[in-house]
Amino acid sequence: MAQPPSTDPGPRAMDGLVARTDYPLYVITTADAGAPSGCLAGFVTQCSIDPPHLLVCVSRANHTFAVARSAAGLAVHLLGADQADLARVFGGLTGDTVDKFSRCAWRTGETGVPVLEECAAWAEGRTLQRIDVGDHTAFVIEPVAGGTGTHPGQLTYKTAPDLDPGHPADEA
Repeated sequence: MAQPPSTDPGPRAMDGLVARTDYPLYVITTADAGAPSGCLAGFVTQCSIDPPHLLVCVSRANHTFAVARSAAGLAVHLLGADQADLARVFGGLTGDTVDKFSRCAWRTGETGVPVLEECAAWAEGRTLQRIDVGDHTAFVIEPVAGGTGTHPGQLTYKTAPDLDPGHPADEA
């Protein structure tokens, strides 16, 4: 006879699901008044087929959130399996004190946001909506440009190096 699934109450209810999920890692970039900002993110997904839209969640504790909340758009960069060093820059350092963009090659995209030259794939888009979703804000993005990069595979939460975040999520 099969064992019934375990049940976790309250805040731990998602622990089993999250422990078995391996999120791809992305670098999210934005700019407002010419000041670029970027962070590492794992909560990114397509949320509409026609028209195509992305949902990008950014921690309100991040320097990037302060810029993104008034910026016209965002760029989403899927990291390749070999890009742990870039994950360390955008996930372990804070834009409050470090110029992350001096540590990588980038160009200005169509919406004025930084587009990284090195990634597995990317999309840039206009922000259509901002939605409070707990300790993060979800940005609904309408893509205007995108493409593939030269880095193979994808870096995931479970394959990434241990990172000490520039800002823990509970600082929001």
